[in-house]
Amino acid sequence: MSCAVMQPYFLPYIGYWQLINAVDTFVIFDDVNYFKKGFINRNSILLNGEPFNFTLELVKASQNKLINEIEVGNNKEKILKIITSAYMKAPYYNDVYPLIEKIVLNDEKNLAVYIGDSLQEVAVYLEINTRYIYSSQVSQTPGLKAQDKIIDICLNLNQKSYINAIGGQELYSKQRFREKRIKLSFLETEQFSYTQNNEGFISNLSMIDVLMFNSKLQVKEMLELYNLK
Repeated sequence: MSCAVMQPYFLPYIGYWQLINAVDTFVIFDDVNYFKKGFINRNSILLNGEPFNFTLELVKASQNKLINEIEVGNNKEKILKIITSAYMKAPYYNDVYPLIEKIVLNDEKNLAVYIGDSLQEVAVYLEINTRYIYSSQVSQTPGLKAQDKIIDICLNLNQKSYINAIGGQELYSKQRFREKRIKLSFLETEQFSYTQNNEGFISNLSMIDVLMFNSKLQVKEMLELYNLK
């Protein structure tokens, strides 16, 4: 049994989805502090041939609050208009837009749950059967931080394998996980490209871009383009 623990990101890049697809249990890390400059409530799409950042409005967001203590704001219609403008000529717009619309217009106010719902909606579309759980729902030892908190979550979920995005190599020690009888691996996305309405290829955009320019089968194949280290 394998798991991953990640902060909830709004419609993140494909590497995040590869991680979800690679594990049996995906833990949405909602009981940690919100980070303003991260990708929790913002991402990039392709607009007029250039990366364009869109941001989900939040209510009184603060780095002194946990992610699950923050509410979603009211700019959902604006986000949908931007997405329509960017992708209405994309080959899979008619298939994907209803999914994106359902995700964005979700009435859920809690930021963590709102994004958790969005992750599960995309997973259903892509036929990913990973189990989702919020870290706040997992029994945890008080006072732990960083990798010790992650290890504690894994142990409480009886997980023997933990997979993290490749960027976590500087944060987590394989030896420390091994001491707790947990195998630690890092997922590195292979380089690949697809045809966009653009000259050249712009990578690491929101999953929205991947879905708009590729069939469901093509996206499912992309989910397997990674290496574990």
